[in-house]
Amino acid sequence: MPTAAHGPLVRQSEVISALSRAIDLTEGQPMGHAARSCVIGMRLAGELGLDAADRSALFYALLLKDVGCSSTAARVSQILGGDDLDFKGGLKRIDWNRPSEAVRHIVGSTAGSPVDRLRRVAAVARTGARLGDELVGLRCDRGAQILRLLAFPDATVVAMASADEHWDGHGKPAGLRGDGIAPLGRILGLAQTAEVFVAAGGPQAAADVVRHRRGTWFDPALADLFEHVARDATFWERVASPDVTAHVAALEPAERVVLADDDRLDLIAEAFGRVVDAKSPFTSRHSERVAETAAGIGAVLGLGASELRDLRRAGLLHDLGKLGVPNTVLDKPGKLTPAEWQLMRRHPAYTAEVLAHVECLRPIAHTAASHHERLDGSGYHRGLAAAALPLPARILAVADVYDALAHDRPYHAAMPTERVLAIIAADAGTRLDSESIAALRALLAGAGSALAA
Repeated sequence: MPTAAHGPLVRQSEVISALSRAIDLTEGQPMGHAARSCVIGMRLAGELGLDAADRSALFYALLLKDVGCSSTAARVSQILGGDDLDFKGGLKRIDWNRPSEAVRHIVGSTAGSPVDRLRRVAAVARTGARLGDELVGLRCDRGAQILRLLAFPDATVVAMASADEHWDGHGKPAGLRGDGIAPLGRILGLAQTAEVFVAAGGPQAAADVVRHRRGTWFDPALADLFEHVARDATFWERVASPDVTAHVAALEPAERVVLADDDRLDLIAEAFGRVVDAKSPFTSRHSERVAETAAGIGAVLGLGASELRDLRRAGLLHDLGKLGVPNTVLDKPGKLTPAEWQLMRRHPAYTAEVLAHVECLRPIAHTAASHHERLDGSGYHRGLAAAALPLPARILAVADVYDALAHDRPYHAAMPTERVLAIIAADAGTRLDSESIAALRALLAGAGSALAA
């Protein structure tokens, strides 16, 4: 593999296709949804004979189509009082332009007493169209920010923002119609819908839905092309592959392959950290702060440059799995029930699963997924004890606890630094690493209030 001044080069597509599995979680979809949508969309692009520039723009729009969706999670949960993941997942399986289907889905997604549910449904009914525009607009704005952070071309941004526009003008957020919808957006919209129905009932089920929505949701010519693709059994075997992300990199136009060095990988980790932090108003900049605190502790303890870089990336990505936890749990102000705790305790496992699919990030997977483990074995998700927790994992655990206590959470207000340090010190040597705690104290003493910002 060629190398650059900043370390080995890796295919950016391999990294992003694997990390897209985390984004699938926040849309209530099985891991691999975006990758499978990418395989479908790129097949349509090939049939249409799109040039390399358009295929490259579409390729990344398909993989990152839902990158802004975490930003709507808290709002959806607030409105419905129910599981944002179930609501979003179900929304992709209905025709939300049909009032009867939309109402049934909303009623089924609300939570609380009968009076609470009635009140919530009535509120949605009063503001339905405006609320839909708000949520899709929020998703598109946030997604555009992430795509621009990663320096993707405007064509990728436009395709992502057009994913829910419909041929008949009844889509969102802009109500674009017919040829007014960007061609790449038309492909993306059909591909993501087809994937959901292929996963549920196979290619014929997807073909039936596409045919039914021909001329309403979808470009008629594109819908007809999909009918042809739906008959290719060999193609659908590839789509259904258990590790579909392994096939995705080969679909990137060869003349447009992007090779990422360490600086680019750092930027990708930062972008996905922002996706995670957007899921809850209580975690704004949490991943960034944890990463900086952990790297600071590591520097005090004398870790080398490559170790610090890995530690910072682990901090940015440690909560990827929270994208798969409902906001009714993440933002709950009171004590979690046993069932809710079970959901919460899954998130480090999700983090480990996602990072295991990114070859160049596998070295940090153990550290990132161990941030709730404790030296005495009382942590989660694996109940590891001191012997299985190397120094980077111990550092990250201390940094995560520090940030959680020092900033507002649904269940407590931000605490003063000295109180936080006293709480952490009580676990020194038993649950948390003494050396890392001492380094945190030294870091805070030297950094003033910078880490508390």
